[in-house]
Amino acid sequence: MTKGRTRVFYGWWIVFTAALGLCFGGPPIVVFSFGVFFKSLVRDFHASRAAISFAFTLHNLASALLAPLAGRLIDRFGARRVILIATTLLAIILLSAGTLGVSIWQFYFFYAALGVIGSTTSPVPYGVTISHWFNRHRGLALGFMMMGIGLGAIFAPLLAQRLIALFGWRIAYVIFGFIVLLIPLPVVAALIENDPAGRGLLPDGDESRQQASEQHAENQGLTWHEIWHSPTFWLLVFAFFLTGASVHAGVLHMPALLSDRGLSSGRAALASSVIGIALLIGRLTSGYLLDRFFAPRVAISFFGLSATGMAILWAGSTGNFALAASFLVGLGMGAETDIIAYLISRYFGLRAFGTAFGHAFGAFVLAGAIGTLLMGAGFDWTHSYTLPLAWFTTAMVLGMGLLARLGPYRYAPEAHKSQSMGSVQLEHEA
Repeated sequence: MTKGRTRVFYGWWIVFTAALGLCFGGPPIVVFSFGVFFKSLVRDFHASRAAISFAFTLHNLASALLAPLAGRLIDRFGARRVILIATTLLAIILLSAGTLGVSIWQFYFFYAALGVIGSTTSPVPYGVTISHWFNRHRGLALGFMMMGIGLGAIFAPLLAQRLIALFGWRIAYVIFGFIVLLIPLPVVAALIENDPAGRGLLPDGDESRQQASEQHAENQGLTWHEIWHSPTFWLLVFAFFLTGASVHAGVLHMPALLSDRGLSSGRAALASSVIGIALLIGRLTSGYLLDRFFAPRVAISFFGLSATGMAILWAGSTGNFALAASFLVGLGMGAETDIIAYLISRYFGLRAFGTAFGHAFGAFVLAGAIGTLLMGAGFDWTHSYTLPLAWFTTAMVLGMGLLARLGPYRYAPEAHKSQSMGSVQLEHEA
């Protein structure tokens, strides 16, 4: 027994695998590097910024609309099967970039296809897996998992910038496709497992019957019907929508925004990596804090920093001050997905977690589609990012106000139960 306790809990290998899959997966390549591809696409297709932004909007619309279906598939067939199929399809679609012609409609189809499998290569299936493997340390585990996207968001834009300069944007996507095939796919196939029961383990590596009983109760959770009719669920969805639109708009247009304010293309691309560093810090720090403090307060703190960064950019800052503002914006995006997964699991349990997380994440992604499009349209209309930055700073503040209305957890870990009782209950559900 003592020997068994000295071993590393297999759940941390699951965290490593999830982080690797996300680091070399869709979000860093398709989302966080999009800003680096942006001006090359504008030149190659002789299109406006709004027209190129529309490709990302199609991606996010497809991903958002199919996220609920992805959640249902995860609940029915398990995350492992969904992840393996989706990662293979991601690589194939990226490889197809070499066949794209000069018509912008082909690029629209390409990015829409990436969106179709977007939610299945996103934090949704990995987050479901992590939430089954961890309870008391769920926030930290989700934070470490999301560090994969943070690392990818640091290096993928820099690699994309180099590949575009050497080979053009089409071959850059093809090379990313080979990377997906060779690195994350075999590791995920070898290590990922849906839940600890398959190995005769309990979440967090616990062994006591009391902890097993508590986890069993959480695994039951609310049904999807109960979640759908819960006011708390819709409050969360609207909050995620407002904040998601804001951080996506800021992050995806950041290289172009800073380039317009006099930064070289290299330093503008550096902004994407600065955001990546912020994502990394935001994910790990928020994960640590979620296990120790009331999650809505943690969320409000991070989104407040992000709103501050957008307000600084709204004021017209340039140079290093603008880079610092981009860091603050990235902190909010870094923390958001961890917070979505954590809040859904604590307020509704794990019974229909995949479906609920899929819907909430879909709202977040849909908001990103609309926010990115509005940011580009606002620039084309006013020839400046000032007005859209004002819109999204306001939206961040409204989202923070909604989160302030959340009551105590329904499925709190033992460490949070006494703390949650001190909060004001938002609703009483049967």
